[in-house]
Amino acid sequence: MTTFHFQQFSVLQKDSGMKVCTDAVLFGAMAPIKQGDQVLDIGTGTGVLALMAAQLGAATVTAVELTPQAYQEAEHNFNSSPWPERLEAVHLDIQSFALATGQQYDLIISNPPFFENHSKTSNALRNSARHTDQLPFADLVSIANTLLSEQGLFYLLLPAHAVTRFSAQALTKGFYLIQQTDFRGYEHNAAKVSALTYSRTDADCGSRLLTIYKSCGVYSQDSEDYLRDFLLRFATSR
Repeated sequence: MTTFHFQQFSVLQKDSGMKVCTDAVLFGAMAPIKQGDQVLDIGTGTGVLALMAAQLGAATVTAVELTPQAYQEAEHNFNSSPWPERLEAVHLDIQSFALATGQQYDLIISNPPFFENHSKTSNALRNSARHTDQLPFADLVSIANTLLSEQGLFYLLLPAHAVTRFSAQALTKGFYLIQQTDFRGYEHNAAKVSALTYSRTDADCGSRLLTIYKSCGVYSQDSEDYLRDFLLRFATSR
């Protein structure tokens, strides 16, 4: 599908390495955004998370993307959205951006590359989007430490098997895991990915398991509650 249509915006995804998927959309819909937040999206891809953040009330969203194809699509998607003045696409690697910017953010969101030492496909764009070669976990944590405001939140989507290792890395910079939502497809499935919220303030970690589908093609009530303001299938069901 070249263009994915949401209720309030559309996402051109012809050339980006990663396409719109249910896990990412749920992750974006659950983002802990407060009205007026200054948000940074690391590795924006098509810009879908940035667009969702704008719809949820972020005052500004700076979306950094390394690959030129994804950057161009994100810029197009932002300019075609209802919030072009609140969305900025930046074509740069996040390490260089962190050195250049003097701004700090209320919320940093990322659906980062997470495969390490895995075999790669022949699709270079997909490899860049999925593998940690250009954004190791240690770099991501250090960048968040530099760019996040003192009371800010760091929110990311990771495979379930990487949560313990990433959380240990985050703790070296004083980030505590305060919320974890594990996603599984159906009730009989194990969780595959986790939405994680980190803070500089230590607190008991809230955890929950979210089942995405109750049957084939039918969202669970929890999923529908998060997605009803975004997906077209729920546009007339209110």
